[in-house]
Amino acid sequence: QVQLVESGGGLVRPGGSLRLSCAASGRILSLDDMGWYRQAPGKERGLVASITSGGVTTYADSVKGRFTVSRDNAKNTVYLDMSMLQPGDSAVYYCNVQLCYYTENDTPICQRDYWGKGTLVTVSP
Repeated sequence: QVQLVESGGGLVRPGGSLRLSCAASGRILSLDDMGWYRQAPGKERGLVASITSGGVTTYADSVKGRFTVSRDNAKNTVYLDMSMLQPGDSAVYYCNVQLCYYTENDTPICQRDYWGKGTLVTVSP
């Protein structure tokens, strides 16, 4: 069906930068909103940033001016460029997409919340 493969997480020092990528593959009909959520231990998962198919972006207040979300529609990929990272940014980051795709029996289906497995970002001295 559809796979979301995230990459780019890791350990970084405060003030450092990372780039996350999420590539969607499979029998995709269309990709609408794409974005990133994060979940720290003991906290709820929340929106970090999202981007529509037309390029309109939304950011959580805590990351405005530090993070940039972008997408490459030809590659079905969404990116999150993170700079000036702080320990409070440590979390598992999940890719989330809204998409339509073909099932195994060739049925078209649209799903508002399709999730990746997550990639861990740790910001520590």
